Amino acid sequence: MNRYVFRSPRLGFLAANPALAAPAAAFYRRNRDAFAPFDPVWDEEFYTEEGQARRLAEEQSWAEAGRSFRFLLVQPRHPGKIVGMLGLNEIVRGAFQSCFISYKIDHTLWGRGCGSEAIAYGAEWAFRALGLHRVEANIMPRNTASRRAAAKAGFVEEGLSRKYLKINGVWEDHIHMVRLNGEN
Repeated sequence: MNRYVFRSPRLGFLAANPALAAPAAAFYRRNRDAFAPFDPVWDEEFYTEEGQARRLAEEQSWAEAGRSFRFLLVQPRHPGKIVGMLGLNEIVRGAFQSCFISYKIDHTLWGRGCGSEAIAYGAEWAFRALGLHRVEANIMPRNTASRRAAAKAGFVEEGLSRKYLKINGVWEDHIHMVRLNGEN
């Protein structure tokens, strides 16, 4: 298994790499039904090892270009099983110094604080390693567990973005949450 880019108390953060395609595909297949209400509609290829290999190769190239960073999460005692994903997406430099955070945790770990831990450590890495000023999250109002996890990780609500993302085939409103560098 790859070396961790960084760790939190319970999670190892592995950089996107096509070598992780098999456990990444298994993660998405295992969580397909649980994630469906909160995800775009994916084609069947997304759930295959080949589809994940292509996606991870693309995400690896984005990291090399400094555009975004995708991490696959593992529990160090089970390093071959992906239990989550965290992305620092669409990095904007210049006067903005910001990115959007995305995250998913295996449904078997929901309610155990792994999501807020991943979000908090991911934001801290963005501030420390990338020098960003703000990390932004957009969450559907009905996704109360995700909103709680982001709030627990130091994110505050800034407003509502109407019909922001197409989720499960429907344009959904999202609450815009932000964490600033130096604020918890």
